[in-house]
Amino acid sequence: MTNITSLLKSEISRLARKEVRSEIDSLKKAAAHYRSDIAALKQALAAQEKLINRLRKTETSATNAPSDENPKLRFRAAGFASLRKKLGLSAAEMGKLLGVSLQTIYHWEKGQAKPRASQLQGIAEVRKLGKRGAAARLAET
Repeated sequence: MTNITSLLKSEISRLARKEVRSEIDSLKKAAAHYRSDIAALKQALAAQEKLINRLRKTETSATNAPSDENPKLRFRAAGFASLRKKLGLSAAEMGKLLGVSLQTIYHWEKGQAKPRASQLQGIAEVRKLGKRGAAARLAET
């Protein structure tokens, strides 16, 4: 009787191993397929990220390019001080023209602060005025 039970046990374990092996083989194939799909997706993602970065660079260079509507205005403290002196204006008068305080003008000239974009536009307009135009505009205000 022990011989039949051991034979039956060994046959059951053999059949179980055979079934498990066939299931594992199909799972191994599926895992290999999934790995190759993941690798392909990673390559596609890397290509898309490169494209996005390239487009961002061209977008920023296109926005940095000077346009006729809104030119990029620069500010130099020494240039601003020389403009004020060229126009023959005091710091208080220049501040009145630009709508800022006397102290702000001094900070700009010393390089301790920089004007905002809207103030840069005002400085550009004052730069175009000249001595007489600046005096006329001061007389208006």
